[in-house]
Amino acid sequence: MMLSKNVTSMVAALAVGFYVFAADEVPQIEGDSPSSGLVGKVITVGSARTGISVTLGGTIIPYKMVTLNAELPGSIKIISGKEGDRFDEGEVLVHIDDDTLLAKRQEIEAQMRIAEAALRNADVQYNKTIVAPNYQGDAMMGGLPSMMTMFTDPMRSSGFGRGDPDFERYSDIYSQQTQVESAQASVIQADAQLKQLDAQIRNAKSIAPFSGIIMKKMAETGDTVQPGQPLVEFADVSRLQLLVDVPARLVTGLKEGMVMPAKLDVGGVRLEVRVAQIYPGADMRRHSVKVKFDLPKGSPAAPGMYSEIMIPDMQAPVSSYPVVPTSSLLWRGTLPAVFILGDGGEPELRVVRVGELVDNKHVTILSGLVVGEQLLVNPSAAGWSSGEGNQRF
Repeated sequence: MMLSKNVTSMVAALAVGFYVFAADEVPQIEGDSPSSGLVGKVITVGSARTGISVTLGGTIIPYKMVTLNAELPGSIKIISGKEGDRFDEGEVLVHIDDDTLLAKRQEIEAQMRIAEAALRNADVQYNKTIVAPNYQGDAMMGGLPSMMTMFTDPMRSSGFGRGDPDFERYSDIYSQQTQVESAQASVIQADAQLKQLDAQIRNAKSIAPFSGIIMKKMAETGDTVQPGQPLVEFADVSRLQLLVDVPARLVTGLKEGMVMPAKLDVGGVRLEVRVAQIYPGADMRRHSVKVKFDLPKGSPAAPGMYSEIMIPDMQAPVSSYPVVPTSSLLWRGTLPAVFILGDGGEPELRVVRVGELVDNKHVTILSGLVVGEQLLVNPSAAGWSSGEGNQRF
């Protein structure tokens, strides 16, 4: 999911990093600058020990995102909303036409009722065989069932020397019991068919698994879909993450919970991100490890945006560079510059080469300044401006 920028997406340019190991000197305000049309404070340029870091590009992704697929064939009856619309957990996003399934369910319900009626009848006949095996009715022969049975079913009478009444009784009971069990199996079978059909009816609806927004629609109302066909991408964008493919040699310098600076591609906004997850394995072809970084809540970013992050190279040597407040930088076009106090105490404009941020208020200088020189903070003069809004590094 990583997006490339310029020529390569993986091999990043080496740059002097932001990763601060120690501070040799903390700049201190010494006093007001001379009155020469410039207003500001004078500080002594300090230094910071930094290591080499690697600039890597990554992609902003939602904290959670799922693709809802069709579970059964049919035409789309309803597809809710459009890209960007928000839905709460449990709301219906897509509904596939299920009229045929509902009609089939009515048929199975009728089969269920028939099976239940057959079960009740079989149970009554079974109990009748147990309680009154030879009963023919009170209206016949004055209520003499045994005499009637003797003439109508002589095989059951042992008086003629044929048949075994006990075995005949056992056979009748067993036959009725088999009918009961068969009726029970029919009820169970109909119930299983009903549950299976209910599951298919539920699968006709794609439900929001969590609160979020529709990121992408791959189908519209009336489309005919097949099982497995993507319908909607749904994501929780209340929290965003930065996904980066980090070279394996740099992963050793990362631990979950570490805070690192990053820069958004839109507006050049700088922010601090936190290591959220380091994947356990590396890509066999690229030899890189996926790492997710949590963005601060309310960051001016959106899924799919490009972002850069500086990863420290723990194997690179540590160097010391001058460090100045970001408020001391002036921009004329694309050239950064600072005002320093010369030998005579007069301010001089000097073009510098800017490195990376040490923190939110200080930046390293790669060339143009020497540690110990006097620097004007927050200078202002006609035609010049400084401050956070004019920073371009």
